[in-house]
Amino acid sequence: MHSSQSNQPKAILPSDARYRLGGTLFLVSLFVFFISSILLYVIYAHWRRDDPQTAAPLPTTFLISTVCLLLISGLVHFATRMIRREKRRATCVLLVAGAVAAIVFMGVQFHAMTQLLSGPALGGGTGRGVAGMVTVLALLHALHVAGGVIALGIVSIRALLGRYDHERHWPVDFAAHYWHFLDGVWLCMLVAFWMTTGGFGW
Repeated sequence: MHSSQSNQPKAILPSDARYRLGGTLFLVSLFVFFISSILLYVIYAHWRRDDPQTAAPLPTTFLISTVCLLLISGLVHFATRMIRREKRRATCVLLVAGAVAAIVFMGVQFHAMTQLLSGPALGGGTGRGVAGMVTVLALLHALHVAGGVIALGIVSIRALLGRYDHERHWPVDFAAHYWHFLDGVWLCMLVAFWMTTGGFGW
């Protein structure tokens, strides 16, 4: 009786539960960090609201990067659907496509920040500070996007090697949660930027 019990496979759910808890705590800590950063930015921008330099428009490429980010989130979300059906090749294609779109996002963001810093916001006054904080926040977000690209690459390789199936797919789910989180953070940033600057220069 003892030997038959010892030959039984070990339960995997407690391990997955620990990973899920760790992932949740990681996202919560990032949420606190970004929300605190956005609130500090809003306070600073409100304090400098009378400076005419703060009316400098945001680059319209921020909107293009937003579309890229939403596309990434959608691709990774569909990857979670595919792995549940054990369609590993489709899962890999979606994850790799998401990683490529993320690289495009970072390129667009870099161009947007270059436009911002080379525009009228650098003409002097405290508007330079507001523009600088917009750039810093966007850069922090882009760095987390870069981390997401690396994670997508690792998950893609492991999916191609057959490490995930309809029962074990937590890393793919976490990748989707992470990109949904980045979506939400960026949208909050964009609203804060729009409310405290000259909006988008159409």
